[in-house]
Amino acid sequence: MNANPIAETIASLMPRAKTELADLVAFQSVADPAQFPKSECEAAAVWIADSLRSEGFEDVALLDTPDGTQSVYGFLPGPAGAPTVLLYAHYDVQPPLDESAWVSPPFELTERNGRWYGRGAADCKGGLIMHLLALRALKANGGVPVSVKVIAEGSEEQGTGGLEQYAEAHPELLAADTIVIGDTGNFRVGLPTVTATLRGMTMLRVRIDTLEGNLHSGQFGGAAPDALAALIQLLASLRAEDGSTTVDGLTADSSWEGLEYPEEEFRKDARVLDGVGLIGHGSVADRIWARPAVTVIGIDCPPVVGATPSLQASARAQISLRVPPGQDAAEATKLLTAHLLAHTPWGARVSVEQVGQGQPFKADVSSPAYTSMAEAMRVAYPGEEMQTSGMGGSIPLCNTLSALYPKAEILLIGLSEPEAQIHAVNESVSPGELERMSVAEALFLVNYARSKQG
Repeated sequence: MNANPIAETIASLMPRAKTELADLVAFQSVADPAQFPKSECEAAAVWIADSLRSEGFEDVALLDTPDGTQSVYGFLPGPAGAPTVLLYAHYDVQPPLDESAWVSPPFELTERNGRWYGRGAADCKGGLIMHLLALRALKANGGVPVSVKVIAEGSEEQGTGGLEQYAEAHPELLAADTIVIGDTGNFRVGLPTVTATLRGMTMLRVRIDTLEGNLHSGQFGGAAPDALAALIQLLASLRAEDGSTTVDGLTADSSWEGLEYPEEEFRKDARVLDGVGLIGHGSVADRIWARPAVTVIGIDCPPVVGATPSLQASARAQISLRVPPGQDAAEATKLLTAHLLAHTPWGARVSVEQVGQGQPFKADVSSPAYTSMAEAMRVAYPGEEMQTSGMGGSIPLCNTLSALYPKAEILLIGLSEPEAQIHAVNESVSPGELERMSVAEALFLVNYARSKQG
């Protein structure tokens, strides 16, 4: 089987792919019922299950996971003796943030300037469409040469661990010879990339209480302890003067070996304003792939509009700490918790609650599956060689699968290149990347099946 029929088939399927991605994006599948109705996630799960059945998948099921969400599973049997490949994506999405900042509605797929915009278009509903395109192209050109399992997670963005817990309780379900995680992306558009490392994550909420109730700032300010001021001082202790992360006892000077990320390219990708410096020290790759990074992702405090001249009795923040490979997320959680308790000023009452955690991940890029993917990417991206990069984000399921199936090879690919602006407003996917990566995945399955026959 050569690449041309597969590429031609996928090109002919792109209008259908756009329609299907628009259907998926329309579901407001944020896996947090405090923000969006649970029915939106449930409807998206049903849509995926129906799509798998229409492609001939067997044993299609909506898995009720322990965190109250649903993951979708299906099995497509291949030729006798063929290896089994697990294809992963997730259908839950980040909330749209400020909807007024979107150029087009976040849950309405919109084509603009050669890209398709919508929440989840790249992360990671587009990943599910990528899997479907690859399988359809193979079916149209001689058949799928491997057995395929598909798992579409329903709560990856929330970090609540439902699918990890379900997999641990049902270890036979996702067993495979190799696993393709379709939730990362190329280093940039047109440069085929596999992700070798993922940072882990821990998420904490910290609350400070100083007073029995709010007080008039003119009458009591200057002596009465303000909880919001205490919180600000505490959060400032998490960064050095250059902006690098400082958590007591946590190593923060590791170096990245591999593909480098030029600073000017990073500034452009991150949309850093002119004249504003980057934070931290070392190379950009060191900072985003090899070292811990703390982010204050939310603060409960009075908004500016309607604020009164008051001292705050209580204040709360949510803190995310990204944990690089080589460090343990559970230990990082302990260190961060101890840091927060130790650095709270003025004897203020402080409580810390853990709300999420996932371990970092490092893949074995010397495995046969990577050779098969390199060959596939070389054809799907003429003139380009497969690159290996890190990713600062987290996919906790990778460690669960690695522990459950230590002999399985795990590859991380996807559609979330820098222009996609995942987790931000105006998220988008490049249809060209969707097309090429679908070709690469289809060819990978062919190459991998052939390598196992030898």
